[in-house]
Formats: sequence, structure tokens, C-alpha cells
Amino acid sequence: MPDVGEGLTEAEILKWFVQPGDTVTDGQVVCEVETAKAAVELPSPFDGTVHELHHPEGTTVDVGKVIISVNVAEDPGTEGRRPVLVGYGVAASPTARRARRARPGRAAAGPERPLAKPPVRKLAKDLGIDLTTVVPTGEGSIVTRDDVRAAAAAAAAETAATAPRADAVPAPVAAAIASTGEARETRITIKGVRKATAAAMVGSAFTAPHVTEFVTFDITRTMKLVGELRSDKDMAGLRVNPLLLIAKAVLVAVGRNPEVNAAWDEANQEIVLKHYVNLGIAAATPRGLIVPNIKDAHTQSLPELATSLGELVGAAREGRTTPAAMQGGTFTITNVGVLGVDTGTPILNPGESAILAVGAIKLQPWVHKGKVKPRQVTTLALSFDHRLIDGELGSTFLADIAAILEHPKRLITWA
Repeated sequence: MPDVGEGLTEAEILKWFVQPGDTVTDGQVVCEVETAKAAVELPSPFDGTVHELHHPEGTTVDVGKVIISVNVAEDPGTEGRRPVLVGYGVAASPTARRARRARPGRAAAGPERPLAKPPVRKLAKDLGIDLTTVVPTGEGSIVTRDDVRAAAAAAAAETAATAPRADAVPAPVAAAIASTGEARETRITIKGVRKATAAAMVGSAFTAPHVTEFVTFDITRTMKLVGELRSDKDMAGLRVNPLLLIAKAVLVAVGRNPEVNAAWDEANQEIVLKHYVNLGIAAATPRGLIVPNIKDAHTQSLPELATSLGELVGAAREGRTTPAAMQGGTFTITNVGVLGVDTGTPILNPGESAILAVGAIKLQPWVHKGKVKPRQVTTLALSFDHRLIDGELGSTFLADIAAILEHPKRLITWA
């Protein structure tokens, strides 16, 4: 199993495209795997004949383990090196990590103290995680924050699975249920994207102090503009919907409040101001919730942003989102309104300072020009990291987004 990047340590084999005896060529896709980030197709790096598939579909395999054997012609240049899925591995080496020298007066035996930075040790302590039980993925076998969060999520799942249930069914009742063939519970293994999302959300909730603010406003003028843009020849063939203008409003509001677009660097105890906006859009897929982002969205015109949104949504629906597309986000929008939900209190995407939930747009009675009239109304909810964004900044930023969408001409005058 190759390392597909982003520090991932395992992947699930979703589908084999070849079987033993099949001929494969250099670059031919042999299987599809699902990492904690996305589904990825793996190609063969050489010509040959498939000898054996070492793991069936549905198996989760650690990076570095053999998943397929291919018979190839002998190559003297590869003596001492093992062919792997992404090329030839390095020659076998007896090199091992040097053991630490025991301090005077202390026994040399016993488990080695895990390598981790002080902030990571504090996080582990806060979450009640023993670092000696955490599998390190950082360079040089250093335990990272994500390692601790994953361990915390796994421990929570294990506790929930083994804890006595208040709704436990008495033996006679259970026997009766079994006789009728009706199951009262279905257990689904948590893995892949869903597992990674759960660990990330637990880590985010316990790391960043969340604050959520709400604003309800009249979005009628923006909805009229959406209709006009759909018939505009310059937008022909593009995906034009309320989310497009909401995304553009967010980008304009970030330009007016640049301190919102930041990250908290725990290791260096620094606030990192981002002078670019990689705009994340939360997308529900069959494999779970993912948040791909539009790189440098702040530089894009409205037609360019519409194109990017269309490509992002299309790739997510078809399962083509790459791990790179989900890295480096700075701000996220989650559109719960498409499901008929008025609003929510979203959890921050790890490493970001804020996330905006867009509620359903509904026709409601509203005071407009001194009279009660039916108007299109919606509610926005902004969750933000209070270490980075104080109440005044968060309120101003959210109010700016609403003001732009109430009077969309501000997309031009405020840009």
C-alpha cells in the first residue's frame, strides 16, 4: 500500500480492477482505495502478469504492506530492491533508530518515552490519552496532534461499544426477536472518510473555543439577482444559485475584515494571518462529509467562481475529490438550507478560524418599507474560534455578509 500523501497511514481497498493471471501495463489502474481523505486510483508502475491479490475488497491495509504481486522480467538493476506499487523500494537496510542512552542512576530497561511536543502532550493529558498507546505518524516517529485526536476518537468509540446499554433487551425478548428474524440494531463499521471526519470534529471541538452568532435577514434582492444572472449570456452554461452569491459575499466580507482569515499555530504560539482565501464547501457524499476547497477563491471573478463551484460539487458527487483538494482550506461554508433546515451551530473545520452555515431561504412575512409583506428570508450562523476572533470582529464580519446579501449591489461597491 503506497503512501498517497498527507500523512495517511492506512487505506481501504474498495475495488480490484485486475485478477490473478491478468496482464498489466505501466500506468494501468489496478485498484481503487479509500483513504481518510478520498477515493484514489492506484496504477501499476511496470509491465507484467498479476500473480496474487493479497487482500480482498473491503480490507483496510496499513501503508507499506504488500497488496499485489506482479511477475515481471528480471532486471539486474533491481537486485536487492523489492518492486512495490509505486515503483522500486530502497534496498533492505539494517539501519534502526538509535536507542536513547540511559541516564545515570536510571534503569535502561522499560518503554521508551514517546516523542511529542509540549502542546501535543498537553492535548493528550486534557483528553486523557496515554501517549505510549498512540501510534506516531510524524516525521521521526513524533506523535502529532492528529494522532492524539484519532486515539481519543477510537477510545470514545470503544467505550461506547463496551458500556452497558440502558436499552439492553432481556434474554427471553431477545430470543423472541431472533425467532422472528427482526433485527433491532445494525452496526456499521466506522472507517475511511467518516472515521477521519469523526476524529477531526472531536479534535476541533476540544481544541478551539467555539462561539456561534446568528443573523436573520431579507435576502429577496439577492434571489432576484440570481434569476437575472441565470438569463445573462455571460453566465450561460454556468451553475448559478444562491450559494454562488453567498460565497462571493463571504469573499468581499473577508476583504473588509482580513483578521477573520487566520489560523492558530499552537506549536509556535502564533496567529497566522492568511492573505489568500481557500474557500471550503462542505459536501455530503456516500462516503461521508468532505470539505474540498477552491484555491485562491478571492482572486476569481463571478463566472470563474461559478465554474469552480460547479467543478467542486461535481467531483464530490462522483467521488473524484482528491486529497489535495481538501487540504489548506481557510474558511468553510456549509449549506444546511438545501435540506430544509433553518440554521445550525457548525463545528470548525480543523485549522480554520470560522465556518458559515446557510439556512433555508423561505417566503415569510417581513416588514419592508414600513409594511408587512411576503419576503424571502434566511438565517446565517457563524461559528468562530474565539482565540482568533473576538465578539466585535465576528459580529462585524457576519453583519457585513448579511448587509451584502440584503443589498447585493454592495458586491461591487464594497469589493
